[in-house]
Amino acid sequence: MKLLKPPGVYAPQEDTAMLIAALRREHLSPQAHVLDVGTGTGAVAIAAAHHGAARVVAIDTSAVAVLTTRLNALLSGHARAIRVSRGDLTEPVTGLRFDLVLANPPYVPSAEVPMAGRGAARAWEAGVDGRAVIDELCANVPALLRPKGVLLVVHSVMSNPAMTVARLTEAGLDATVTERRFVPFGPVLRERADWLETQGLIEHGQEKEELVVIRAEQP
Repeated sequence: MKLLKPPGVYAPQEDTAMLIAALRREHLSPQAHVLDVGTGTGAVAIAAAHHGAARVVAIDTSAVAVLTTRLNALLSGHARAIRVSRGDLTEPVTGLRFDLVLANPPYVPSAEVPMAGRGAARAWEAGVDGRAVIDELCANVPALLRPKGVLLVVHSVMSNPAMTVARLTEAGLDATVTERRFVPFGPVLRERADWLETQGLIEHGQEKEELVVIRAEQP
């Protein structure tokens, strides 16, 4: 289906497609509860509902993204299954438990302070090491997973997937990289390629980044 993608809301891209493909490989029970962190247009939340989730909670810090997801859920026919909340990462669902948590967090390394940007930039700016939001997810998500619950998170190799796997493993999850894909730089990475090179995050003349999907399961 076509999604509403207003200015200021992160439009689905290759990372979104990878996360949705990983979601579709998961078996969901008819009673499955799913959490989509940083929902943007709601593309992943809608895919989860279409895949059979009984209940999907979609969260975004942007009021425009929250409204967009509600409208897209309605247009997709999944409005009854999807509840959209505005809030910071997992804060709106503290104390709840889910069978599947999906996350496409900000992960682009930047000299800017994370979350200081306006509009769609909030969906990618992630601090000098690209881990400002990823680390918070690694700390918070394990407590949200039911037994055998799964986290699927997508991010760039520039933001250190090995560290993500290590932190999730330290939290007691069985974590591994399940997919890798090279994609051409978009406008944001092309614009800051010189800075990324000075940080040692890309090679001179590099024009593609490697994205990964990490799957972590609660025992």
